Amino acid sequence: MEPTKAERSVPDVMDELTAIRLSIDNIDAAIVHMLAERFKFTQQVGRMKARSGLPPSDPERERVQIARLRVLAEESQLDPAFAEKFLNFLVAEVIHHHEQIARTGSVTTQVQQQ
Repeated sequence: MEPTKAERSVPDVMDELTAIRLSIDNIDAAIVHMLAERFKFTQQVGRMKARSGLPPSDPERERVQIARLRVLAEESQLDPAFAEKFLNFLVAEVIHHHEQIARTGSVTTQVQQQ
């Protein structure tokens, strides 16, 4: 029979906590890599928009993407309001990049400045 939570030793709990945190760290690394890839593509879009004279933002696309992400969040048992806030944060950064590209032809990031 498995010990109850109250019966588990602190070292056992710490081992399990360490294993869970390792998984969280791996997920965080994957998120960073996926965001880097996402921004590579959105910067391509920004360059295309700048060459074509299109505005940095596309409110209709943003509206559709928010609705799509909210559905995905609900299906994944993630708070849709959180998913929307996260997408709004990303979109604001993308628009900032698009404006920067339109002004200067490129995006300046901390990595590029070092």
